[in-house]
Amino acid sequence: MGDAMATTRVWDAFVRVFHWGLAVSFAVAWITGEDWKSLHIWAGYAAGALIAMRLVWGMIGTHYARFAQFVRPPLVVAHYLRDIVTGREARYLGHNPAGGAMIVALLATLTGVCISGWLLTTDAFWGSEAMEAIHETLANLALFLVVLHMAGVVVASLRHHENLVRSMITGRKRVGEPADVV
Repeated sequence: MGDAMATTRVWDAFVRVFHWGLAVSFAVAWITGEDWKSLHIWAGYAAGALIAMRLVWGMIGTHYARFAQFVRPPLVVAHYLRDIVTGREARYLGHNPAGGAMIVALLATLTGVCISGWLLTTDAFWGSEAMEAIHETLANLALFLVVLHMAGVVVASLRHHENLVRSMITGRKRVGEPADVV
């Protein structure tokens, strides 16, 4: 394999299992929300447990899994989004600033979905229409963010000529080049 095809490990096994596990948990919860309450609740508990583990892994995990590596200030994210529009965005070996912001947004929103869903099972909020509205609104916001995330993956994959979905399966990405942010 020549240098042009050289790859490096970026996403560890935990990050990849978490990512796809959360995607499946959310999809199952979304699909079963109206008809299969028991499965819906268990999918929510699975999502909550995955998020809790990811929060810990974001502090102690491997280099590219750590929040300190990819969570950037809002101004940096805004400049990166401007660079996307103008076609000048840098390639990041790990998460780019927009991807990092999306992770924070998804984790925060899905945490809200899980907490509001759990609250609906408690005596204090059982049958609460207000809490149901909060839960549903957060779930809809999460779905919107998932669609935006997938669009971002497509754009970044096309712009940087690499299959980011495959990298989240294999854990490997093309080795960083001098202009890349590693």
